Amino acid sequence: MGILSMGIASTAGFNSSCYWRETKKPFKKWVWLIPETGLSLTEWHKRFDRLKQHGIDAILIQVYNSHKAWYKTPNLPLEENLLETLIRIGKKAGIEVHAWIWIMPNNNPYYIENNPEFYAINGLGQPSFSNPAYVGYYKFMCPNNPDVREFILNNVRILSNVSGLDGIHLDYIRYPDVIIAPALQPKYHVIQDKEYPQFDYCYCKVCRDKFKFETGIDPLKDLTEPSANDSWRQFRYNSITKLVNDELVPIVNSQGKKITAAVFPNWESVRQQWFKWNLDGFFPMLYHNFYNAPLEWIGENIKMQIADLENPKPIYAGLFLPSLKPEELIKAIEIAYKAKSSGIALFSHDHLSESLLCII
Repeated sequence: MGILSMGIASTAGFNSSCYWRETKKPFKKWVWLIPETGLSLTEWHKRFDRLKQHGIDAILIQVYNSHKAWYKTPNLPLEENLLETLIRIGKKAGIEVHAWIWIMPNNNPYYIENNPEFYAINGLGQPSFSNPAYVGYYKFMCPNNPDVREFILNNVRILSNVSGLDGIHLDYIRYPDVIIAPALQPKYHVIQDKEYPQFDYCYCKVCRDKFKFETGIDPLKDLTEPSANDSWRQFRYNSITKLVNDELVPIVNSQGKKITAAVFPNWESVRQQWFKWNLDGFFPMLYHNFYNAPLEWIGENIKMQIADLENPKPIYAGLFLPSLKPEELIKAIEIAYKAKSSGIALFSHDHLSESLLCII
């Protein structure tokens, strides 16, 4: 594990975050944070100060998870008006605050009841709000529905105008997994040796009509194996890419804020061709255990992803803390650094124990 591990092993009480700051190139450290209700200002100050003392540079705060919002908006029910408070606390602590927002899932009962046409439909004709894939919250909307796009854009516009916010972080900016990671398949009692229609989205009328207009093909009626058709596959990739590049990026950047996204290493399986996106940074979720892979897999992916980016911008290696022992986290950070990642992002704050904080 080279210099990093030797430095930690040889220095009692050593603060490794200072080591990284003083002897290596800039290496930004992020944490995904899911808020809790009812915490006092004193407690929030303590948490931010603790993170800053251990070298955390930026926090991705989940402000909308497809249910309720943590900021004022007429579009969504309010959980707690917390975002502006945490922005102020972050500024005082010297930590960037980015708003982490879910994009395509919508689990709000109001929209399920009043706007069922918002929701994506699988290859069997089943809508995601009544037949979600894998888990109950996989109620994905259709990215080609104009009203869905306006719902998404309104959410992002409101956040983009929040004073003091450093950026907006997109999550679930994709389709449902047509094939989930290998290690997760037993958990959800599926065997996915190919793409099956019950997990393949979206076949709603809007998508089918739009694709037929472009190609003359109805993917459901005219294709024997729709998922194997390159044009239909690319249509789904483009549906997300256009939403990002043509609409979300301009909104956020016009307000002087950064826009980033959590993305998949197996991007084909979620129709997420993210290396074509014009973002300010990318957070590939390099959860090696999901793919039955060794830690070295993290570095291999980072190198490929850097090479594939059409819009070269920082890549921050997303690390899954529940699967990493302290010595494994040390190695994962070193691997990410050597692969020329611009930093790391830790999922999540809830799992960031003192022993792990002393490593980063």
